[in-house]
Amino acid sequence: MRAQSSATAPSRIAVGAAGTDPGGRSFGTVQAALGVVAFSLTFPATAWGLEGFGPWSLIAVRSILAAAAAGACLLAVGVPPRERSRAWGRVAPPERRHWLGLAVVGAGVVLGFPLLTTLALQTSSTAHAAVVVGLLPLTTALLSALRIGTRPSRTFWIAALAGAAAVIAFTVQQSGGALTSADAYLFAALLVCAAGYTEGGRLARVMPGWQVIGWALVLCLPVTVPMAAVALSYEPVQLTAHSVTGLLWVAIGSQFLGLVVWYRGMAAIGIPKASQLQLAQPLLTLVWSVLLLGEHLTVAAPLTAAAVLVCIAVTQRAR
Repeated sequence: MRAQSSATAPSRIAVGAAGTDPGGRSFGTVQAALGVVAFSLTFPATAWGLEGFGPWSLIAVRSILAAAAAGACLLAVGVPPRERSRAWGRVAPPERRHWLGLAVVGAGVVLGFPLLTTLALQTSSTAHAAVVVGLLPLTTALLSALRIGTRPSRTFWIAALAGAAAVIAFTVQQSGGALTSADAYLFAALLVCAAGYTEGGRLARVMPGWQVIGWALVLCLPVTVPMAAVALSYEPVQLTAHSVTGLLWVAIGSQFLGLVVWYRGMAAIGIPKASQLQLAQPLLTLVWSVLLLGEHLTVAAPLTAAAVLVCIAVTQRAR
């Protein structure tokens, strides 16, 4: 009976991804949207974290904390008891054929994107860094088409490009249109994160989304633990309310819980459509920047938000 249940789980996910289950699509959209909300707080939380931690320390410690939370979940509820190893009640690891994909997820979303954007935020404002997030949905859809063979319609691509153009225009205007030395970090972060999202969305069709990011975080521990030891010995640490709150959010909120619901959403509604929900992320980030960092927005914000929401609606309906 248990084998039958586990065998049908991937097929249910595939049905949601294929778009034949309206209830599954709706729930998947909600989960992906929750992931976007969690991600939108990442840049402001990172700015808080940098008030008390160096960039390398912040990245290493956040990854270790997220891996600790993921490991606890894997040990507690990861696999039914009959499928666990007898020794220490360990969770059985993923199949060997999935490890390369998990390594891509780890390199992209656990290490690459957080590190590169944190380095960029040392000299860039959150508004300028939001340009990367504005381009991320389009880049993810492109990589998905290359890696998985998805073929969205022409209407989808037109709406996606229009939404990306609106977000880029708004965020560049917010930053004064000036290019900074952080641009190389930001564009590199864009590519590695899109690769991680694409591979994670593919894996989330054959294994639970929270296990995808959970195993990716655990896989990165041989890198993040030595990195933390070295970084903490060189970079001064000042524990404040802001720095601790920022660290905890980027570790548990963004790096673990946000990615759990994000990958589940991508598995349910498909990578291209889920990626377009991220068009709203830069605007949300700018709202949080006003509330948490004291930055100021222009009257263009609500107009851009309306345009982006229209583009999102079109991409979600396009076949």
